[in-house]
Amino acid sequence: MKKKLRILLVWILVSLVFQFGGHTLLNIQIQKVMGLTPLANEPPITLQLKATIPGSELTNIQVSYAKDYLAYMEKGTLKIFNLKKEKIVFEKTSPSATEQTLGVLRYQWLPDRNILLYFYAKKNPNEVTTVKVSSPQTRAPNPAVVEKTEDPNQGGIVTQKVPTEPRYEKRYGSPQLTELYSLELPDSDEDSAPEDRLNSFNPPSCSEEISAGGKLEKFVVAAATNLMYLTVTNGSTQQLMKINVMKNLSTLNKPRELINNMATSDRFSTLYLDSKVGTIQQVVAIQYVEALKKDKRLIISENTNDRIIGVRNGRVYIGEVVDNQLVKIKTTADLEVMKDNPALKTEWEGSVPYNENINALVGGKGQIIVYDNHTANIITEGHLREVKLQGDENYISADGAELVQFTKSGTSTQVELQPLI
Repeated sequence: MKKKLRILLVWILVSLVFQFGGHTLLNIQIQKVMGLTPLANEPPITLQLKATIPGSELTNIQVSYAKDYLAYMEKGTLKIFNLKKEKIVFEKTSPSATEQTLGVLRYQWLPDRNILLYFYAKKNPNEVTTVKVSSPQTRAPNPAVVEKTEDPNQGGIVTQKVPTEPRYEKRYGSPQLTELYSLELPDSDEDSAPEDRLNSFNPPSCSEEISAGGKLEKFVVAAATNLMYLTVTNGSTQQLMKINVMKNLSTLNKPRELINNMATSDRFSTLYLDSKVGTIQQVVAIQYVEALKKDKRLIISENTNDRIIGVRNGRVYIGEVVDNQLVKIKTTADLEVMKDNPALKTEWEGSVPYNENINALVGGKGQIIVYDNHTANIITEGHLREVKLQGDENYISADGAELVQFTKSGTSTQVELQPLI
């Protein structure tokens, strides 16, 4: 009897373990499907990796979140290179060898998965359309074509209305269309092909709006809320556009506003940007207010020397730049509901070069990295450290963890990844 009781208790315990494990697994899968899987606490780091890329004219190089793929442009073609397998796994060519406004315009890796978003321009096959214009029946102005009949009730001759001939008009749209694609890469150890998916705008005319605006220049993604922001410039006019999760397009900026840089919150949908209208330079935040059903502008800093650097882990980082030198770093809280002119806390004071050839980012551990092709200045908890870079070209991953060095060798390029120390 005791033996049977022990067996029964063991089976009950095993059943409970499987139920708990199954519930946990199901909960994780639901989070993945709904996009609720939390970001990793630590970014993936490649301790040491070397590869050879077939090509020597690589531009706009970007390393993926997992540090196993590179995206770059070569002679007008977007290419994705698998660093582990040392091979090109995807190419997107331009539809024209002569028109530089066509093909891949801008691209950006998502910060938490190996998905590349990119804009692609092509010729509009329906740039000119002919539309039939309906016209009501009118009295013919020429008496020769007026139909006259005898009215038996009133007597005499009356004039009848006659239909006019249909009229056609030509309507002219944008000469090109801009489309949005998402390229999902498999695990770099796998051999399956990437999934290249077209994300159609709603309405489709939005692709013409982007193309008609001019040159697509800046492009950032708020991954937490699936929002995208881009600037499109035509001559001296610049438009700031927002694309929401439903692929609806809206324009956010003021007339005559120029935007030099922008960054998104890694927690909310807030966009922070350097705004210049005339002689007024400000750091501005744009937030969607549900109660108002519209976007609201807030002033973060009215200091004309302040520039947005980035947003990370609940803090907004602002640099004060004087005579092409970064002299101060200030922060404020990245809140779901921001207010005008929040208090700014000084985190560091000093002097490092900061000009149009400089790149700046906020690393995953809150370090500010300011670098060019030769030197990286790393500011961590108020302390400055300088690192010399050895490659012909040098890049630092978006999370600040990885140094990617390129050295040209004939018709190929040697690439080396290592932690940024």
